[in-house]
Amino acid sequence: MGHLRSLVGQTVELEISGRHSPIQGTLVDLGDDILVIHNRSLQFLYIPLLHLKTIRQVLLTGEDMIPVPGEAPFDKQAETISYRKILMNAKGVFSELYITGSQSIHGYLTSIMNDYFVFYSPVFHTIYIPLHHVKYLIPYTTSSTPYSLHHERFPVKPASLTLSRTFDQQLKKLEGEFVVLDLGENPSKIGLLRSVDAPTLDLVTAKGETVVLHMDHIKTIHLP
Repeated sequence: MGHLRSLVGQTVELEISGRHSPIQGTLVDLGDDILVIHNRSLQFLYIPLLHLKTIRQVLLTGEDMIPVPGEAPFDKQAETISYRKILMNAKGVFSELYITGSQSIHGYLTSIMNDYFVFYSPVFHTIYIPLHHVKYLIPYTTSSTPYSLHHERFPVKPASLTLSRTFDQQLKKLEGEFVVLDLGENPSKIGLLRSVDAPTLDLVTAKGETVVLHMDHIKTIHLP
């Protein structure tokens, strides 16, 4: 961590798992399990160190310079930041999450449990997301709403399903439901959740085939 800390305040380029293109920006803060990048779009990206593949300093001049960071969205509540503290601060704040594939999801973080959290999106509605699959989080200004919808047109609608402490227990509650895994990018991850027996689950696809999936590789789950 020593060399990484020496890069705070410098312009860096980093690669993270699951994303094809590198991220460039100013490294503005660093915790034991998370770092914060201020990019050219004036966004603050909160990136769990778990997904950091490489980072290097880059030297920019003239028009290539990245604007000086303003005040970060979340005030420092302690000497060091942490992933869980950032998630706590993000509750109720319109945010963008990048988790898997080619798309980000936009909405509000509503609950944080032991190893997963609940995110409400106007597109996907209630999504259950394991903590270790988030690649980065971008909080927006307090006045922003998804797709510029008025607040009265975008009420956060919590799911009626009660929340369990762990992700596998929450999946167990979804047995017998039609579910979508990993935002539906893979057709074999859409279907009837037949049974959950940690660490695997059985999913019946549109073709009537039963697919066995390992929970560690489930990035998101939601009801259509």
